[in-house]
Amino acid sequence: MDKKALEAFAREAAKSIKTSSDLDDFRKMLTKVTVETALNAELDDHLGYEKHSPTNDSNSRNGYSSKRLITDDGEIQLEIPRDRDASFEPKIVRKHQTRFQSMDDKILSLYAKGMTTREIVATFKEMYDAYISASLIAKVTDAVLEQVVEWQARPLDSVYP
Repeated sequence: MDKKALEAFAREAAKSIKTSSDLDDFRKMLTKVTVETALNAELDDHLGYEKHSPTNDSNSRNGYSSKRLITDDGEIQLEIPRDRDASFEPKIVRKHQTRFQSMDDKILSLYAKGMTTREIVATFKEMYDAYISASLIAKVTDAVLEQVVEWQARPLDSVYP
């Protein structure tokens, strides 16, 4: 999409945006549409043909499954395309993925600043209107805990003689 087309799209969208809440809703919708379109393009590539094209292959589209994903703009509900033999492995939103990597980065940042897992749960609810469990936060922080302990125990003699 070139800059002029993008500006025309933004002008049209701006007509219905009156408040910051409207802008937040628009960003969520835009994220949802973009991700779902990319997922459908991934399935087209996987199957080797576009939707509604005739094919002699035994594998074909098989509807959608619903998935809740936590993004920087809050929680969105995605429709993930499926294929008949369940061989489609999406790359953009992987199977069992519940959040984008940037959300893990935010969790780690809050944890590094000394917040407890329960405080992080409350912060995410307040900031993103999305519920994440304390156990999920523990899993994310545990994944890097070994690296943190190693970093904290590193020798500093060469840096501070």
